[in-house]
Amino acid sequence: MPAYSMDLRTRVLEDWDTGMKADVVAAKYRVSRAWVHRLLQRRRETGEIEPRQQVKFRTRVLAGADDRLRAIVAAQPDRTLVEIQAALGTSASLATVWRALQRLDLTVTINRLRR
Repeated sequence: MPAYSMDLRTRVLEDWDTGMKADVVAAKYRVSRAWVHRLLQRRRETGEIEPRQQVKFRTRVLAGADDRLRAIVAAQPDRTLVEIQAALGTSASLATVWRALQRLDLTVTINRLRR
């Protein structure tokens, strides 16, 4: 969900400053009352009302391992996910290894005789 625009933020604060209650302001602009109070608190504490920069908190566990993963699968395409995980020497879960294989469009050969 994108951040609320500066125009909306200034209109909310203007209505608050004229004496409107937070419930009325929230209903008028279709925002939550809690957001109105958080906006007021940020203005009071920091003087800023701009939306904060959104950050991505986590990097991929297997970031930078694409070439190694390709080499492991090319060397022995019938490895299981557990064997691939062990060959990578990572703490990544099997689901993460599977998603990395899908992202790289790599397939693992399934030995149909073992089924």
